[in-house]
Amino acid sequence: MDKKDLIKGISPKLKLIRVEKGYTQQRMADILGISKKTLVQIEKERNEASWTTIVAVCALFQDSEVLKNTLGEDPFEVIETVAHDQIDRPRGMTMGGKVWWTEVERKGAYTLQQNILSKHYRIIDDSNYRWYSTFEEDEAERKLIELDSTK
Repeated sequence: MDKKDLIKGISPKLKLIRVEKGYTQQRMADILGISKKTLVQIEKERNEASWTTIVAVCALFQDSEVLKNTLGEDPFEVIETVAHDQIDRPRGMTMGGKVWWTEVERKGAYTLQQNILSKHYRIIDDSNYRWYSTFEEDEAERKLIELDSTK
């Protein structure tokens, strides 16, 4: 998954997200920092949202059921992983992957999981804290071995 994939996947859902939140087009446009005309063009699928708008949507509406059904439990994690190519630092506690994740491999205190929707990989520890995210399976497996060898 890359920026273009996210733009193509989320742009057509802006209206659903707006309706889910109960916003008018003007209010949604104001929140996203775009003109109402631009939002209307995106909602009518005449234009796609910009990368900046997609990032704003995922950051500001990360609790949206529409986004979660598109990207998984943490839409902003997907955006962050795409933007940085990977996330290589400990981050907040997750829900442990009970809904949106399948276990790929386990080594010691760490579990490699793959998101069933976005297909990105992450490594969490036994306390469900995320340590690493990437779209590259070989990089995730390398990091899993590295993390396991440090404990």
